[in-house]
Amino acid sequence: MQHLLRYKIKYIILGLILCPIFSMAQLRDGINQQDHDDKPYHFGINLGLNRSHFSFTHHPIFMLRDSVMVVESINSTGLNLAWLVNKRLGDHFDLRTYPLNLTFTEKAFEYKLKYPDTPIGEDSITIKKVQSISLSLPIQIKFSSDRIGNFKVYMLGGIKAEYDMAANAGARKAENLIKLNKLDYGVEAGLGFHFYYPYFVLSAELKTGWGLGNLHSRDQDLKFSNVIDKINSRTITFSLTVE
Repeated sequence: MQHLLRYKIKYIILGLILCPIFSMAQLRDGINQQDHDDKPYHFGINLGLNRSHFSFTHHPIFMLRDSVMVVESINSTGLNLAWLVNKRLGDHFDLRTYPLNLTFTEKAFEYKLKYPDTPIGEDSITIKKVQSISLSLPIQIKFSSDRIGNFKVYMLGGIKAEYDMAANAGARKAENLIKLNKLDYGVEAGLGFHFYYPYFVLSAELKTGWGLGNLHSRDQDLKFSNVIDKINSRTITFSLTVE
């Protein structure tokens, strides 16, 4: 699985390098979609691949007990599917949002236990997975360069709110789980490229997001939860948008 994830990341990087090269070849075919950027609204379909993990801090109790020796967050790969709405503000600025933005991830914590409870399936190294299906509402400001033929570069930044439909903070029986809150908020920034084709505009974008809310619903009675204090989400997303 780790080898497969490395190959995916390599292909993403290769795609970012090759896309501008392919787009320059379009210059020989004339200028495509000449009035696209002058329209007051743009709509598009976005499909993305994300790498995410938890940034967390240890609770002071972690140093006082020896049942859990090490806690680490494991990177995981997920998918994004969204509907883009873009409002033109000027020649170089746009306001963007995604009224429908679904994110599928599966983050995980790895624990090294000194006294694993083998009858219930624990081992000296135990992994606890946290599945997430989030509905996100970002609001972004996009700054674009001048158009060069059928190619344009842009940067973006913004804020977002997320609601995790799979979060389990209210679960009663969660002895072997990490409880997470449903609501989160954060900031994001990214870099992208527009490629203008005769019948559509393709955008390749690399974006990173920082969750600012504490996702952890800490339970001092659970050994997998009480050693952790705050949990924040971290995500890197590569996506393609067709407008």
